[in-house]
Amino acid sequence: MTLKSFYPVLGTTDVTEAAAYYERWFGFRRTFTSDWYVSLERDGHELALLDPAHETIPDGYGAAARGTILNVEVDDVDAEYARLVTEGGLEPVLALRTEPFGQRHFILAAPGGVLVDVITPIPPDATFADAFAAGSA
Repeated sequence: MTLKSFYPVLGTTDVTEAAAYYERWFGFRRTFTSDWYVSLERDGHELALLDPAHETIPDGYGAAARGTILNVEVDDVDAEYARLVTEGGLEPVLALRTEPFGQRHFILAAPGGVLVDVITPIPPDATFADAFAAGSA
């Protein structure tokens, strides 16, 4: 198999609101727009938003993506916290903190019940160092 692309498609009842959020705060741009589906791209990373009530969704699966977490890895999480929270006014649902498993991060609630975890990897402490595959931490 030759993999051409792999990206999340998030069910959301307001694709316009969700698309505007990812455009404004994370710099995505629209590559396709309809009233039920929006495709976004930034630096080769893709994200799509879909109205879960659309007819292409099989019966029994039409639900919003609530509980999904999107990890956004950045060079400087403190600078992004300042931009998004301090200056931008977004309310984090998890405050900026350092985790022993190798992350400094904070979490935002995006439209549609999706969480956005903004992360800068850091060295894990000794209790987690062995959990990483060789060359991963």
